[in-house]
Amino acid sequence: MRRYVRHLAGPMANRATRFVVARFALTYMKFILAKKEGMTRIFGEDGHARAATLLKTDGVTVTQVKEKSGEDGYNAVQVGFGTRKTKNISKAVLGHTKDKGYAVIREFRLPNEAEDTQNGITEVGSVLDASIFEVGDTVTVAGVTKGKGFAGVVKRHGFHGGPRSHGQKHSEREAGSIGGSGGRAGGRVAKGMRMAGRMGGDRVTVKNLTILAIDVKTGEILVSGAVPGNRGAVLEIVGTSVSSNQGT
Repeated sequence: MRRYVRHLAGPMANRATRFVVARFALTYMKFILAKKEGMTRIFGEDGHARAATLLKTDGVTVTQVKEKSGEDGYNAVQVGFGTRKTKNISKAVLGHTKDKGYAVIREFRLPNEAEDTQNGITEVGSVLDASIFEVGDTVTVAGVTKGKGFAGVVKRHGFHGGPRSHGQKHSEREAGSIGGSGGRAGGRVAKGMRMAGRMGGDRVTVKNLTILAIDVKTGEILVSGAVPGNRGAVLEIVGTSVSSNQGT
């Protein structure tokens, strides 16, 4: 990670090779799966430090292509990422992936106006790596947040708790009244009442992140800001749709 704590004008600032292998009828979409390595910081041209997250990918393999004109009724690309022992995978999944033990299988929906999804990268068996992105691209990152277990209202919802004055006993972190009398909710607990419960483990999407650096050889991608999940969490990285008449 230390190699990224440097000036953006250094070698890592070189523009990645433009990825135009397939040309959809109207648009194509950049997407990949990666693991979260951790957070660091990077210095911009103005000398200001920016928080960044290091992601790493070994590439994803296309396992299935769905088309709007076919039986599926929509355009999508299914990809496999990582590896695991085949003895821990059901025969149905192994038959679908041709006996390849992928750790994760995800599907990315494509714009319905993309009429031809069978050419180039979207052929079954083709591999996508970090080179599909460029430094400066705006991406959306989605993943599952860290699980916190059963949490009280102070930690889960930011309640202030009860007063600490004399005469109070064990009320520092209590939720207080939930308004279950006959007045507000008619003798029941109103829907959406914020109470203690399981915290974390939610799917969260973070939009408008910027790719700060890419190392195609190692598969490392540096994005601005924080992303959900713990170290080792699998994240979905989706770039903005691009018109097919851009660059060659």
